[in-house]
Amino acid sequence: MPARSLALPAAFLLLALVSLRPAWAEHEWVVYDGFDGPGNGKHIVLVSGDDEYRSEEALPQLGKILAVHHGFKCTVLFAIDPKTGEVKPDHQTNIPGLEALETADLMVLFTRFRNLPDEQMKYIDEYVSAGKPIIAMRTSTHAFNIPDDATYAKYSWRSKEWQGGFGKQILGETWVNHHGHHGKESTRGIIADGMESHPILTGIESGSIWGPTDVYGVRLPLPEGSKPLVLGQVLEGMNPDDEPVEGKKNDPMMPIAWVKPYTTPSGKVGTTFTTTMGASQDLENESLRRMLVNACYWALGMTEQIPEKANVDIVGEYEPTRFGFGTYQKGMRPEDHLLEQGSDN
Repeated sequence: MPARSLALPAAFLLLALVSLRPAWAEHEWVVYDGFDGPGNGKHIVLVSGDDEYRSEEALPQLGKILAVHHGFKCTVLFAIDPKTGEVKPDHQTNIPGLEALETADLMVLFTRFRNLPDEQMKYIDEYVSAGKPIIAMRTSTHAFNIPDDATYAKYSWRSKEWQGGFGKQILGETWVNHHGHHGKESTRGIIADGMESHPILTGIESGSIWGPTDVYGVRLPLPEGSKPLVLGQVLEGMNPDDEPVEGKKNDPMMPIAWVKPYTTPSGKVGTTFTTTMGASQDLENESLRRMLVNACYWALGMTEQIPEKANVDIVGEYEPTRFGFGTYQKGMRPEDHLLEQGSDN
């Protein structure tokens, strides 16, 4: 009898704890699934979390394009304020849902200076250690900023264990500098000599890639095995038809998209595609969207299925916010990025 009398209050306590769980905890990420296309059966996890370039807008749109037009299952994760459940890109220590990487065939990463807790970071480490493919955008060259005494300190952009951290060791470069004048000199993408027929550039003309974000500096040459695909021509202004700046900024031009193999400590070999473009405003450019979609096919070993001119039409409404610190849309939640009715047509 005493044991039974204790069981009832315990059950009530459990029920009370469950009822106290905030409703928003059920919607900390979004999933786009159920569409036909070559990607059906493949799972792409897109991880957002940067302070400046609005990855929380870019990756949901990219995920919708990959799902609706190409059939990939896409899970999009966000930096979440644990107190409110709102998307808060400048909250450095919480990206719920990273366990989705356990079933991912491809990770698309767009983070900046994250310091995630071990229980989240372990999923990224397990994914990388397995030698799985990675697509990295813009600030992912400096994706992590983890203290030296932390479990995953080697991922930090200033790591002493891994020189240059995740960016340098896995992608081929960490943060260097703004090569173009930030906010004043935009970027035109010029296909590197000899790369015109690379699968990732299928259906893309040299010079058609453009974005208002500036060219990042890269130490040349890139690590052995890296192949620059697109070079960043620094323009005089913030319009796609502006003239290139004269002088050393374009001589030589910096790579803004490249591929590179990486080797894990256990000897497994993975592949990466990195572009230092990709801000939400950059995704208004059709050729940039096509490069990203083609890169997903390539990274997944689906080169022969890359369309001659991949459908990269915007899905639903897309009005990206201008890049900048603190410019993110306040009060947004992951469910605000769900597919709109009729957007699968």
